[in-house]
Amino acid sequence: MKIKLKPLSKAFSTAASTSLFAAVLSVSMLASSLLPISVAQASGGHGHEEQEEEHAEEGPHGGRLLHDGEFALEVTMAESGIPPEMRIYAFHNDEKVDPSAVELSLVLNRLGGVIEGVEFVAEKDYLVSRQSVSEPHSFDVEVKANFNGKAFDWHYENHMGRTQINDRLIALSGVKTAVSAPQTLKFTDTLFGIVAPITDKEFSVTAPYTGVIEQLNVSIGDNVVKGQVIATVRNSTTLRSYTVKSPASGQVTEQTLSVGDNTINRAILRISDLSNVWIDLSAFPQNIDKLALGQPVTINDDKHSDSSGSHSEGAASSTISYIAPVMTGGHIARVRAVIANPHGHWRPGMHIQADIQTRTKPTVNAVRADALQTFMDKPAVFVKFGNTFEVRLLTLGESDGEYVEVLEGLAVGAEYVTENSYLLKADIMKDAAKHVH
Repeated sequence: MKIKLKPLSKAFSTAASTSLFAAVLSVSMLASSLLPISVAQASGGHGHEEQEEEHAEEGPHGGRLLHDGEFALEVTMAESGIPPEMRIYAFHNDEKVDPSAVELSLVLNRLGGVIEGVEFVAEKDYLVSRQSVSEPHSFDVEVKANFNGKAFDWHYENHMGRTQINDRLIALSGVKTAVSAPQTLKFTDTLFGIVAPITDKEFSVTAPYTGVIEQLNVSIGDNVVKGQVIATVRNSTTLRSYTVKSPASGQVTEQTLSVGDNTINRAILRISDLSNVWIDLSAFPQNIDKLALGQPVTINDDKHSDSSGSHSEGAASSTISYIAPVMTGGHIARVRAVIANPHGHWRPGMHIQADIQTRTKPTVNAVRADALQTFMDKPAVFVKFGNTFEVRLLTLGESDGEYVEVLEGLAVGAEYVTENSYLLKADIMKDAAKHVH
């Protein structure tokens, strides 16, 4: 397998009056450029300083060359098809030296005060790090070496995916943040259905004796209470009039007879108690296996707005109370919930949408799903330390649409950008080609 070697990436400077960040945000708002990241330098153990990062020397393997007199080290990163590892080549008088003859220690100082010591072992003609070097490869580097009884010391910056923004520009750009934390993911299935009356809360009002309706006191839409006189009927046998009373409280939802009609074998009207209603949902085969009695349900109507622009009573909560044991010919099973309807908002026949919580999953760490960006073809967020922002490449688990589980790449309690992070990405990506994988 051919391993691709590359230099430890050069610093990503963000000082540019034509910053893409400024262009995206608005030239009128951001006339000044973003604050620059300090440019990396490498200094030898005897106080010698190299040129600025833009003019840092490269070694024969394309890596960063650190030198002090006749001795030099070339720092590279191998990461094509393998976990990223550092490889360091040693030279004396421009000739390679046996890596086992070099004592080496290296410390990476990451943003946020994280310090990583890297150990090396001789392999072939280079020293290779014993542990993988995690992304992002953005840190201040301290290198100490001993060769032929002489000590060498270098310090330099290796920043990537990093930018600085002052408080004024942060406020203008609308960058918002949150803190990564454990979350319980809630997974839902969305079903559609209608509002229906509860069958044992519907009552047909009939006359006990055959006769002719002389008076009808209610009509469709009227509210009635139990015992209220509904109609007056003249008995066809005795020719005496009697009253018909409501068997329950509710609303008149259907009228089948009018004044002058004969009541023989016919109901006068129907009364429905709509203080509670059914939510009848259609579940397909892909839904059924995930559904169970007692699962939480959130019901929404079409979310029509009133004149003030706010939503009316268009949402309710319940649990699944019934799942049909058989499916219809259309491969649909009836799923039902019951909701309170004290104000009559939920009318039979109304079309609704319901989100059923099918399972939950606690996570050790999670971020908002809408905070994710793609950086170097990997999911990422931007962390904030004061006025400095830096990318964090993430290994993700499951997502419920609102939050996504973070398996690797971000510490619990990290402050990360949730809104307008694309502005940071735009600024940083100007120089992203310097960190090609």
